[in-house]
Amino acid sequence: MTTPAVTGLTHAQEFLIRRYMPGDAEAWDAFVSTSPMGTWMQTQRFLSYHGDRFQDRSLILLNTKKQWEAILPAAVDPKEPKRVVSHPGLSYGGLIHQGELRGEKMLAAFQEIISYYQAAGYQSLRYKATPAFYHQHPSQDDLYALFRLNAHRYRCDITSLIDLNHRPKPCYSLKRALQQAEKNQIGVSETENPADIEALWLILADNLQRKHGAHPVHSLQEILQLKSLFPNAIRFIVGRKETDIVAGFVLFVMPMTTHMQYSAASEVGYDTYALNPIAEYAIALANTLGSRYFDFGISTESDGQILNQGLYRFKGKFGSGSALHEFFDVNF
Repeated sequence: MTTPAVTGLTHAQEFLIRRYMPGDAEAWDAFVSTSPMGTWMQTQRFLSYHGDRFQDRSLILLNTKKQWEAILPAAVDPKEPKRVVSHPGLSYGGLIHQGELRGEKMLAAFQEIISYYQAAGYQSLRYKATPAFYHQHPSQDDLYALFRLNAHRYRCDITSLIDLNHRPKPCYSLKRALQQAEKNQIGVSETENPADIEALWLILADNLQRKHGAHPVHSLQEILQLKSLFPNAIRFIVGRKETDIVAGFVLFVMPMTTHMQYSAASEVGYDTYALNPIAEYAIALANTLGSRYFDFGISTESDGQILNQGLYRFKGKFGSGSALHEFFDVNF
C-alpha cells in the first residue's frame, strides 16, 4: 500500500497524532464547542450514547507544542473492517479545528492521518464532510485537501435548506394546504411529554416499516436519553386532531442551523394536511432560536442515486433551496 500522492506538499511532519482516550472526553467536548464547524453531534457526550456499538478510532492532532490542533471522530466501518469512517454513527463527522487548519496545513494533516491509519493496518478512510451550512464561518479546506488527495466522492445527498434571512413568499399550494389544515382543526404545539413522544415514535416507526422496511435510527429509549442530555437542542413538535397526535417533527438545533431529524404522519395526519402547519411552526421556532438556516433534511436514497421527487417538491414549497452532503473515500 502507498499513501496517496499530494501534489506540491513539501511540509515536514507538523503534527503528533494519538488515539482518543476516554479521559479526553471533557477536553474533546470543550474543543468542539469553540470550533467553527463543530456541533453537539460531534461531542463525546453525544457519541457515548452508542456505547460499544462501534470500535472507536477517533484521533487527536497535536502541534509541536503538544497543543490540540484538530480532532477527528472516527470508528471502524462495521461493514468493512479495513476501513475507518468519520463516523459510522453520525450523519457527518469531518475534521474539527479552530479555524487555523487551512491550505497546505490541511493537506499535511490529512497526509499524516492517512499515514497513521495505514500504519495501523487500514486500507481506506471514508470521510463524511460536515455540510457548509453547519459552519459558523466558511471552512472547507478539507474538501480542497481531498481533491488534492484524489479522493473519490462516492456519495452526494441533496438537502432542502431555507435561508431564514431570505425566505421567499409562500406559494399558493402551501397557502391552500395551511387553510385545509386549519379547516381540519389541526393544533400544533411543542411538547416534552414522554407520552407524546412515544405516540409520535409509534407513528414514525409505522411509517418507516410500511414505506421502507426500516426502523428509526434512534430507538424511543435512545431519543429520550438524548433529550435528557441535550434538553435545549432536541425539540419535539406535534400536530393533534382533537386529542390524538397525528403527525410531528423532531428537530436537532445547531448553532447555525435547525435541522429536521425526523418527520412522520399517520393516515389521518396526511389526510388532514397536518405536516404543513407543523413545518411552519418549526420554521418560526428556528427563527426565534436565532438560526440562520432551517434544514428539512435529505430527499435522496441509495447513496444519493435516487431522488424522492415528491418529498423534494413538498419541502420546496416552503421556500427551500438546495445544499449538499458530500462523502469521500480515500484509498491508501
